[in-house]
This record gives sequence, C-alpha cells and structure tokens, in this order.
Amino acid sequence: MDDQASVVDPNSPVYVFVQIADDIQARILRGELQPGARLPGERELAEQYQVAYGTARRVIQELRDRGLAQTVPSKGTFIVEPPASKG
Repeated sequence: MDDQASVVDPNSPVYVFVQIADDIQARILRGELQPGARLPGERELAEQYQVAYGTARRVIQELRDRGLAQTVPSKGTFIVEPPASKG
C-alpha cells in the first residue's frame, strides 16, 4: 500500500476512519487486496494515510465489523473473503 493520504478529506462530513475503511474495501472489491493478504500494522497504516494511530485502529475495527478483515493475535490483520451480497 503506497501513500494513501489523498484518500482522506478532512472537510468531509464522513468520519476519516470510515473514508479509509471505504478505500480499503474498494481495493478489496477491485481485487487489489486478496483474501489472506496481511494488512499493514496500525502504526504503518497511520503513516500511509497520514492519520493518528487511534484513527488507524478504528479503521481496523471498522473492517472487522464489516466482515472484511480478521485479526489474529501476534500475527496481524488479514483480509477475509468478502461476505456475499444480499439480494
């Protein structure tokens, strides 16, 4: 993941952590991030998106809440197969 700071619009009414989670989710859906891929650690994610460490932590939690990522203690956070669309 390269420098992703341009994804974040601090003037947007959408929380920054949601903007970043949306960006990562879009990358998953485009196939840029495959199931099993390890996400950067929270500190590295914060650096890439130029946000606070706490914001990066919220991003990871948001991805877990969406069913897109799973954290394995002492191993990292990994992309999981996106849930099937309801329809």
